[in-house]
Amino acid sequence: MADRFDLDITPDHPVDDSVVDGLSYDELVGAISQLPPELRAPMGAVLLEKRSYSDVSQELGIRQAELARAVQRGRALIARRLG
Repeated sequence: MADRFDLDITPDHPVDDSVVDGLSYDELVGAISQLPPELRAPMGAVLLEKRSYSDVSQELGIRQAELARAVQRGRALIARRLG
């Protein structure tokens, strides 16, 4: 069963992503593994490995703003899924 994700999280669709902060490490690993592939590395590096945005953005070859948007989208998708 393939899940479809709306990657365009906008202010028109407010999401309380604080639920992500309450997940255990194992729950977070499971939730991240279900995200679209392009969000898994940014989410894992920032939320699981607790690395800095600067370090992760350099490793992934993207701007910090792009990384921040990817993490925001990933958090929102997880929160909506757990809704």
